[in-house]
Amino acid sequence: MIGNWIDGAERVAVLTGAGISTDSGIPDYRGPSGVWTLDPELVKAFTYQSFMADASVRAAFWRTYHGHPAWRAQPNTAHRALADLEHSGVAVRVLTQNIDGLQQRAGSSPRKVIELHGTMHQVICTGCGRRTPSEQTLTRVEAGDSDPRCIDCGAILKLDVVLFGEHLNPATTGLAERIAANAQLMLAVGTSLQVEPVASLCAVAVNAGHRLVIVNRDPTPYDDLATAVIREPIGVVLPQICAALSTSDQALK
Repeated sequence: MIGNWIDGAERVAVLTGAGISTDSGIPDYRGPSGVWTLDPELVKAFTYQSFMADASVRAAFWRTYHGHPAWRAQPNTAHRALADLEHSGVAVRVLTQNIDGLQQRAGSSPRKVIELHGTMHQVICTGCGRRTPSEQTLTRVEAGDSDPRCIDCGAILKLDVVLFGEHLNPATTGLAERIAANAQLMLAVGTSLQVEPVASLCAVAVNAGHRLVIVNRDPTPYDDLATAVIREPIGVVLPQICAALSTSDQALK
């Protein structure tokens, strides 16, 4: 399962998606029990144009996140394996599509975790740009405010995450592309690789002459570019991969 694709990999980029956090009790989006699989209408709540135009959509969004299991979730073995890999001395950067912050809580250095789609732990005002801890807004939602507004300017509030139809931060994506282009090994873990432009980071790595290994339950559009595709459970196989990379790196020193 773990082949010679780990050999000489001193710089590792890890692109993580919702699948890495399901063992922490956070449902993914497109799986059999995914958020959008069970309630397709919720896709509207994650679409910027609909969110901004319709108070009922915003109310559905805040209902979804009020009491969401992500607030109570703890890092799992896969998160901890990536943190341990960093601490072993391997130059690893995590490019995450997740907004849950579990990778940092597992012990990864915040500066080495690139949150491509933002964070659920902050709320941003769509008018004045003021950022506040999410707890403040969620307390208002719990008290009955279904469409919370900024207390400074009265504009719409939203989680500080990238919704469908929003542009990613160009500085963030530019940094992620540089990391992908310079990593000797790109691991894509628990991501369907269906959301662009983040998924194309895999192509950036391959076009730069580097190895791509995909660890995911289901097929992805980038499987044909991969050096290896692994279908084993993430919580089992990722710690094995990280341990092998750590051992290989120590052998090089």
